[in-house]
Amino acid sequence: MTAVRAELMRLLAELGEEANDLRIGQLIANLATLARGANVEAIWDAEDEELLEAAKRLVSHYRQRKAEVA
Repeated sequence: MTAVRAELMRLLAELGEEANDLRIGQLIANLATLARGANVEAIWDAEDEELLEAAKRLVSHYRQRKAEVA
């Protein structure tokens, strides 16, 4: 497993904890949309590196939201 994929998998697990109301397919579709935009090809065409950057942004979003609530 590449370092990029390992980090992506770690962040997916973290996102699964943060957004436990989302199914994994929804989470991956959201990441693909963040990475490539709202088009049908995004889920198929998104590269691991793009998904990783999208996952980092989404984790940051959830952390900020949690901090605002606290």
